[in-house]
Amino acid sequence: MEQALEIALRHYLDPAANDPPSPQMPKATEDDGFGSFVLQHNLDYDAQRLLLLALAPRLRPDFLDGVIHRVLPQAGDYPILGGIRGRQHRGVLPTGDTALFLLAGTDIEGRAFWQGQLCGDHPLIRSGVVALHPPVDGEPPMSGRLTLDSETAERWITGQVRPPRMGHAFPARRLETAMTWEDLVLPAKTLGRIDELDDWVRHRRTLMEGWGMGRALRPGCRALFYGPPGTGKTLTATLLGKRTGREVYRIDLASIVSKYIGETEKNLSRLFDKAENKDWILFFDEADSLFGKRTQVRDARDRYANQEVSFLLQRVETFEGLVILASNLTQNVDEAFARRFEQIVHFPTPRQGERRLLWRKGLPSGVPLDPAVDLDHLAARYELSGGTIMNAVRHACLRSIADGRDEIRLTDLEEGIRREYAKENRLQ
Repeated sequence: MEQALEIALRHYLDPAANDPPSPQMPKATEDDGFGSFVLQHNLDYDAQRLLLLALAPRLRPDFLDGVIHRVLPQAGDYPILGGIRGRQHRGVLPTGDTALFLLAGTDIEGRAFWQGQLCGDHPLIRSGVVALHPPVDGEPPMSGRLTLDSETAERWITGQVRPPRMGHAFPARRLETAMTWEDLVLPAKTLGRIDELDDWVRHRRTLMEGWGMGRALRPGCRALFYGPPGTGKTLTATLLGKRTGREVYRIDLASIVSKYIGETEKNLSRLFDKAENKDWILFFDEADSLFGKRTQVRDARDRYANQEVSFLLQRVETFEGLVILASNLTQNVDEAFARRFEQIVHFPTPRQGERRLLWRKGLPSGVPLDPAVDLDHLAARYELSGGTIMNAVRHACLRSIADGRDEIRLTDLEEGIRREYAKENRLQ
């Protein structure tokens, strides 16, 4: 890469000189992340050079400075090469002008072609792997900084990708669980709907690209999970991601919704921009607060609240991945939004047989039960959700450990159940 840029710069300074042959790009192999990416996407020589130019400052902060100083020991100002200084990065960072010079030199037709590619036509730009940032103060578009997607770079450099940190710029937390799909207890009808979502996640590329349905179908998939608290909505979303090899991010609505006009839209835009082209599953828990019914316009605040819902509708409809919304009551969701769901999945309160299975799966397998514990009786007498059953199990287990006993007692389980009933203002 250094040699190619150095040769281009020397030729620009002295077009009459005999240039050495252009260096050959090493043959890509599956042994490293970069080579594997090149083979997977069948990238040509120019696309590989574009990637390396965007990658270079992450590994060699003096990359462009070194080339310039070798070719131009007396320094000087050469706008044809582009490049800008960062606020903290002390080296020269590549811009769109740098890419034009590397890929087309001074050829006007070549530069015009590549300008169109960098402005959105090239597959690496469309997929978000390489980005050309907007310039400042209306300057020419090629003066914007050229960057490589952070996760792609991290995967090539370290061999792994750390999940993004939750914060103002990314108000979401990754959902993980040690449980498996076999631990999920749901009615057959609900499981059937989840299997359909599984099919979409696994086969969407074949459907949209291989079968050409992208021209007729909307991108992405939208699902609504609704039912009482503790019936498995969050766990199902987490296990669906685990089963299909996709990361699931739970959106922190408290960080997104802002009392300041226009801020909610900005927060949503940052979130969806970050998630684009990542194959993530976005999970909006307790989504009623953001996806609720639009209000009758009485004042400016009502008007802007409705605009927030409309903006969200637009972003969800253009997102290419799976978006799952969770709600306790379907009637709290705006009808205009409900019509846009491909799947509406009901999570009912578990029936007696399902409750017995939840008790059996929830209790620790290596700890004996008090002979007085009858799981059939517990399942028949107490109408509990999976979440409340696990809270009761947790209470009983802790009581046994604290008392130094090696078995789980019925009295502790019943005390845990009474506590759960009290939370819900229910009489036992």
